Amino acid sequence: MVFSSLIFLYLFLPVCLILYFLARKMKVKNIILLVLSLLFYAWGEPVWVILLIFSGFVDYFNGRIIEANRGTKYAKMALIASIVINLGLLGVFKYSAFFIQSINGLFSAHLPFAEFALPIGISFYTFQTLSYTIDVYRGNTKAQMKFSNFLLYVSLFPQLIAGPIVRYTDVAEQIDNRTTTLSGFKNGAIRFLTGLAKKVLIANYAGSVCQQLLSSNLSELTTAGAWFGIFLFAVQIYFDFSGYSDMAIGLGKIFGFAYPENFNYPYICTSITDFWRRWHISLSSFFRDYVYIPLGGNRRHLVLNLLIVWSLTGLWHGASWNFVLWGLYYFVFLFFEKVILKGKMEQMPWYVKRPYSLLVVLIGWAFFYFTDLGQLGTFFQSFFFASPNGLIDTTSQTIIINNSLFAVIAVIACLPLSKYVKKLVNYVGQQKGNAGMVVQFSLNFVYMAGVLFFCTASLVGQSYNPFLYFRF
Repeated sequence: MVFSSLIFLYLFLPVCLILYFLARKMKVKNIILLVLSLLFYAWGEPVWVILLIFSGFVDYFNGRIIEANRGTKYAKMALIASIVINLGLLGVFKYSAFFIQSINGLFSAHLPFAEFALPIGISFYTFQTLSYTIDVYRGNTKAQMKFSNFLLYVSLFPQLIAGPIVRYTDVAEQIDNRTTTLSGFKNGAIRFLTGLAKKVLIANYAGSVCQQLLSSNLSELTTAGAWFGIFLFAVQIYFDFSGYSDMAIGLGKIFGFAYPENFNYPYICTSITDFWRRWHISLSSFFRDYVYIPLGGNRRHLVLNLLIVWSLTGLWHGASWNFVLWGLYYFVFLFFEKVILKGKMEQMPWYVKRPYSLLVVLIGWAFFYFTDLGQLGTFFQSFFFASPNGLIDTTSQTIIINNSLFAVIAVIACLPLSKYVKKLVNYVGQQKGNAGMVVQFSLNFVYMAGVLFFCTASLVGQSYNPFLYFRF
């Protein structure tokens, strides 16, 4: 089940809200959320929900062992067991076929392999449960004593499928002790609907037009078509993923959970280092805290540490060589900024930093989009003005002209203008008397009703509605 579906919006979510707010005791509320979260996952993955529960039990069990045997070899053994089992499951279901196929291709071997249907969200919940056992081992948090509470943390439907990667330390106190307020509900609903609009009204449209240019016959692709196509994919993936994160954070607020932010206007970045401080923040911070720093961080073996982290980052996104190249691509530019320039990027003028950063990111999305390396090469031929098809033809010209207004709107939506709109609305609500509150309520109501109406109308007529990060 996906958030941007009519079944979720008009059946699952209303039922969930009614049952949740009818319950008075937190224990009952948690049971309701747990049952509905497992149902939410089983809706699309009826078999793999067993894997989700098993993964949760493994880390719950090992967390209890670590808690009871701190400072002993048994705690270390439990931590190792957690890491091996979790990464083993991830390796079998996500990477086994990829590695065996690569070996077969490299050595002309004929090793047998099984191709599994990838369990949705396995990369996200694997990292969440791993962070739990590591944090318990480090003494950053106490082990959860109730399996139902731990399984709720792992499976809570707002963030289960595509993040953000929520660490146990972020929500440990909120599982049994959280409050739901009218203000929190309102802010959560606004955040959810904002994410829904990003996904349905911007990402889906950008993706459908992008397909017309990049998923057709690439041998006929012009330079203008290549640039506009990858621009549309950059729009799609940002609004798709940040929209999902907004929906997850908004739903969390409705139920009293505070999830970490996952995006901070990444396309206004002034360097590649800055981009990765703004893009998929929960993943970047995971690799920083659980891989990069333990390896030595900036203190020793900096280049090797960067290489390992960005190879893993690429592999995390998909079992395909294009994702490995994507990770190594970013390693090269981060190496350039951290080792060669050594902080000199900050001294450069914005009109150098921003175009450089955006161009690097835009080219990077090509590695991400094309899983076939031959298609990637054909695309780059067009992108770098070496296409035999020339700069532009009638087809690409028509697509660009017809979608120029959408492109302008998408660019504006990438800017942090909404912060100022929110401040203005809050300022109106803080004015003396009831007039300010009435105006603020009216503005919020019109916004939410309008977004829900247009998103519903769009979903009724749309056939293109994927979540890109579900495959990870």
